[in-house]
Amino acid sequence: MGREHWKKIWVGSAGNMVEWFDWFVYASFATYFAGAFFPSGNPTAQLMNTAGIFAVGFFMRPVGGWLLGRVGDRRGRKAALTLTVTLMSASAVLIAVAPTYAVAGYGGALVLLVARLLQGLSVGGEYAASATYLTEATDPGKRGFASSFQYVSMTVGQIVGLGLQIILQRTMSDSALHSYGWRIPFVVGALGAAVVFYLRRTMLESEIYEEDAAHAGRTEAAEERGTLRALWRHRREAFLVIALTMGGTVAYYTYTTYLTKYLSNSAGLSKDTATLVSFTALIVFAALQPLAGALSDRIGRRPLLITFAIGSTVLTVPIMTLLKHADGYWPALGLSLLALVVVTGYTSINACVKAELFPTGVRALGVALPYAVANALFGGTAEYVALWFKNAGIESGFFWYVAGCAAVSLVVYVAMRETKDLDLAGTRGTMGAGESSVTTAS
Repeated sequence: MGREHWKKIWVGSAGNMVEWFDWFVYASFATYFAGAFFPSGNPTAQLMNTAGIFAVGFFMRPVGGWLLGRVGDRRGRKAALTLTVTLMSASAVLIAVAPTYAVAGYGGALVLLVARLLQGLSVGGEYAASATYLTEATDPGKRGFASSFQYVSMTVGQIVGLGLQIILQRTMSDSALHSYGWRIPFVVGALGAAVVFYLRRTMLESEIYEEDAAHAGRTEAAEERGTLRALWRHRREAFLVIALTMGGTVAYYTYTTYLTKYLSNSAGLSKDTATLVSFTALIVFAALQPLAGALSDRIGRRPLLITFAIGSTVLTVPIMTLLKHADGYWPALGLSLLALVVVTGYTSINACVKAELFPTGVRALGVALPYAVANALFGGTAEYVALWFKNAGIESGFFWYVAGCAAVSLVVYVAMRETKDLDLAGTRGTMGAGESSVTTAS
């Protein structure tokens, strides 16, 4: 793979790193800045209000998926990727400079809310724009490898956020973090987004998109590019995206964003040990993605997806049960890595699989909207569902919930057709549902 291809991979996936860095630091630093935006006296209420504003971001993801997916199909992948990183940078700046309750009353909370709305829009569109660009801008025999860097960058964003949190906690006093230190990660995020914006301003458009747009010209097909009407013609593929995402996104959130809390609150490990387990496991997880992506280019996407679904269905309950009784760093790390190896079967290739399902004229919207809906329904609620089961005294119910979601996706993986060898350049325009290049029947 030449230098130009590596540049496309870097520019196409770098936004995910900044996106997930911002997403992570909001959740992890909420305990430090919650008191800055709401009246003092009730720390629990402050955290609940901050968490409520965090949840708004998930509700905005489908809106961002629709809006930026439409931009990607009508104006180009480059336009969508540039817009997502602009929204990303603006949201980070707003949080970094938001006035406190003592200065502006609830005005600061309003600024925080606006920032989360922008961040939700950005996250909703970034994934699809990136997945579409990486898939289209790569040689057919390397699409799995190239698109795997989407989850590499997402995971690196979490790793950097986790690392910065560890550094700030060890170099600043608790009072300094509560006072002003929590703003530092958002300044870093804004600077990172500005760098990505500069890189994307000079990126090349996907050749597949340019050829398809030129072919469509000013015809009726061109007017329908990126519209909900065009997507409805491919509703089978859209529902397929939701179903194949369901099990993967629940498992991903369980073993990444929720893992540290689970090891600390349920397994009883110290916060430092739980954080170190997550940090180490995520580094190994990121390194696995390109290997699995390259493997899918040789043997196909379905074998990896099916392996993930079977592994997650069968192993989730025993892994989570054993993790609950892990008594130290090494047992917890070993079990976490086993879980993440299984999840890699989904994360390494899900971006290209979804992009391969749709024709060029509706590919960005076809990936963006169904994926955002699935993430809001299943991925975004995973931690809440886990805590609900824990509060109800039946924590093991969550283990079965994760396994059940994987089982549903397994049915889809078995029924869907292999997408590895599809000619993306040959799927022009917004063809009717009867002409779909991919069906769910094997």
